[in-house]
Amino acid sequence: MGKALEGVRVLDMTHVQSGPSCTQILAWLGADVVKIESVTGDITRGQLRDLPDADSLYFTMLNSNKRSITLNMKSERGKELFTEMLGRFDILVENFGPGAVDRMGFTWERLQEINPGLIYASIKGFGEGPYEHFKAYEVVAQAMGGSMSTTGFEDGPPLATGAQIGDSGTGIHTVAGILAALYQREHTGIGQRVTVAMQHSVLNLCRVKLRDQQRLAHGPLREYPNDEFGDEVPRSGNASGGGQPGWAVRCAPGGPNDYVYVIVQPVGWGPIAKLIGRPELADDPEWSTPEARLPKLDKMFQLIEEWSINHEKWDVLAKLNEHNIPCGPILSTKELIEDESLAANEAIVEVDHPDRGTFSTVGCPIKLSDSAVDVERSPLLGEHNQDVYTGELGVAADELAELKANGVI
Repeated sequence: MGKALEGVRVLDMTHVQSGPSCTQILAWLGADVVKIESVTGDITRGQLRDLPDADSLYFTMLNSNKRSITLNMKSERGKELFTEMLGRFDILVENFGPGAVDRMGFTWERLQEINPGLIYASIKGFGEGPYEHFKAYEVVAQAMGGSMSTTGFEDGPPLATGAQIGDSGTGIHTVAGILAALYQREHTGIGQRVTVAMQHSVLNLCRVKLRDQQRLAHGPLREYPNDEFGDEVPRSGNASGGGQPGWAVRCAPGGPNDYVYVIVQPVGWGPIAKLIGRPELADDPEWSTPEARLPKLDKMFQLIEEWSINHEKWDVLAKLNEHNIPCGPILSTKELIEDESLAANEAIVEVDHPDRGTFSTVGCPIKLSDSAVDVERSPLLGEHNQDVYTGELGVAADELAELKANGVI
């Protein structure tokens, strides 16, 4: 069985994280992704480098399964080669600043003239309006999309999340838009423009906080542990913020990640009460119902923690799961990269690289029954220049050498 996106061709003009995370998913799913880089390469090849003269892990983890060519888009010959390529590809993806591709001479109207079936996806920091030309980075998007104002503890500052919801979260949203446009093209034969803003993607991921903002008009948010409420959703620590209360409780021996996150469902309270040595609370009207427990969630989780602190997190996990209580240990990055189940599910994979040797990286989280994903190493800079320029565009070998000497590729 072939790959899901076999035959689909993508010109990848992206850099850093939001764009490459999008095109990597397309490549994982079988698309032929050709990454166009400047002659100096994607800046992340050298950022946060741990080995001298080797592409950084930052770059390798975002550019698996792609091919790399170099091209100077400021040169006339570079623009000619780019124009020739456009007619051979289905999708163009970029995450430059607003108007950058237009200034290269390739407006949406021009792209449509060259290839009416082209799907042109652009990732920007913000939508049209007062923020349009602001520079966007991961945590800037978190700040302006609602994540930071609702993350952290009530008496502390706003906090960023370690999950890359601004960059990779936007990349995933862009994949959805591209695949929708690709499907629609099957019916119309016409390509279309796909635009996704980082701020909008973060906002979409923070939708439950917008839900709670509107609920505030009708009174305090009872499932939150906060004592007081103003006119905006507060930071609420590790509270689940959903219909079932949850919290991270400490475990032995008390290290920075010796915690288990516990959800207390109505059916789970009786087993929890017995497990923590307080069976009388299962039938106590002051504790037996969700309505009775809501005003004292902090006390409820304190009681659970007084039990959990005497056991290691894996023991707590086992004991809670015996009673079908939703829970999960806080896993450190070291525990994740060494987790045998993640390796067995190919969520963490090992890849061989000519400069780095063997290293671990994140695998494709999307599983298709008839389209297996083989995670391949990221390309070296310009590794596929000859394949694309000579093999596909017919550029003669002597001209290819001249283009390289003149800084066009």
